[in-house]
Amino acid sequence: MTTEERDQFLADERTCRVATIGRDGPHATPLWFGWLDGYLWLYSIVKSQRWTDLQHDPRIGVTVDSGVDYFELRGVEITGSVEVVGEVPRHGEPDDELAAIEALFARKYMGGEEMFHDQRHAWLRVKPAKIATWDFRKLADL
Repeated sequence: MTTEERDQFLADERTCRVATIGRDGPHATPLWFGWLDGYLWLYSIVKSQRWTDLQHDPRIGVTVDSGVDYFELRGVEITGSVEVVGEVPRHGEPDDELAAIEALFARKYMGGEEMFHDQRHAWLRVKPAKIATWDFRKLADL
């Protein structure tokens, strides 16, 4: 994918799969996400295995993909590390660093402009070390 195709794909898709490394080995879970300014943002429950794993080892692997038939398959794989941004858990106090991602997330998943804060989640920002993409739809044109 081109950078523009990748950015549009990540804007359109709704679920990613997050892989972490815990004391008992790998752990993979689905999660909603936001893509903004070259960072993947995850709104994670702070009492989840994923959160615990990432506090011990911030390395992460994330895959977003779609398609059923071979010539429909496309996706993005991101490996990198996470950092916590904002209050933990998030209560919704104004935070300039989170304003843009919370507006994007609210529009994408909540159907409006207001972010819902349940005081169980907090933000993780994924800093990509490597991004790989594929789009097998392009193979059909060969």
